[in-house]
Amino acid sequence: MSHAEHLPGVLAIDAGNSKTDLALVSAEGRVLATARGGGFQPQITGAAGAVGALAPLVADLARQAGVDLQPGGRPLTSHVSACLANADLPVEEQQLHAAITAHGWAPSAYVANDTFGLLRAGTDGPEGVAVVCGAGINCVGLRPDGRTARWPALGELTGDWGGGGGLARAAMWHAARAEDGRGGPTLLSAMIGAHFGVAGANALAEAVHLGRIEESRLHEVAQVLFAAAEAGDATALRLVDRQADEVARLAVIALTRLELLERPVPVVLGGGVLASRQPLLLDNVLARLAEAAPLAEPRVVVAPPVLGAALLGLDHLAADPDAHHRLRDAYLTDRPVAA
Repeated sequence: MSHAEHLPGVLAIDAGNSKTDLALVSAEGRVLATARGGGFQPQITGAAGAVGALAPLVADLARQAGVDLQPGGRPLTSHVSACLANADLPVEEQQLHAAITAHGWAPSAYVANDTFGLLRAGTDGPEGVAVVCGAGINCVGLRPDGRTARWPALGELTGDWGGGGGLARAAMWHAARAEDGRGGPTLLSAMIGAHFGVAGANALAEAVHLGRIEESRLHEVAQVLFAAAEAGDATALRLVDRQADEVARLAVIALTRLELLERPVPVVLGGGVLASRQPLLLDNVLARLAEAAPLAEPRVVVAPPVLGAALLGLDHLAADPDAHHRLRDAYLTDRPVAA
């Protein structure tokens, strides 16, 4: 292979808050190499720092594919397709695009919020709405003419509510107040305590504050919340209902903005909270969508999100349909859900 040549195909990147997945995919849709790293947080490390942390993972892909990737040398592949968490504003996408381009991994690059990757993973074309409910929550919509609907998704500052982190914080809030009398009774305190092996929610908060329990484990409180809801706890049930309302509300607003309510359109649901298919949450979401957007076609994506980034990359290369089908077959496929 000459200095100017590269492997034709796509470097697909799905970077989330807690983990990052990369895949090197041939133009024929074959997965040549994969790698996994930690969370992607450009809001803390800066765009250049966050992208720089991907470099060892890209080098690992190159080694797996038998490519001697040298700084300033030949590109690894034809195109980078990156769907990134915390790329919430257009200016952030531009900064991350510049940082990725500077590494020279491919002659061209596409950078978008990771919710666009979820949307592509759950659809066959550039039309639909996606709601991701993972560590946080976000929504995007897309029409074939390129019109989009999206949110800043900067947390409580921009009106967001829920996701695994939000549910965990809300559950802790109610459990702590129930313990000291500021709030009504709930099973959450005892169940949180049992899960972590401490006296209750306040004891957990103290253990996290003092470093005895890793703060990263707080996301487990969301699992406890769903268990409490299944046990009939009124507070937990209200929080699950609020989350369902938020998911459906985002989807319906996106469909309305894009004038897609009057025809069948995919509504893709993904992220760890929705992909776990908790019946109390998912059935509630589907019922709300059936009432407010009866033509919507909800589907839950359980495939790894990097699939969406790779499919977007194949779209850029104008790959044939067989390549797309081959790539989908390499991963878990999305599963439609009857409304």
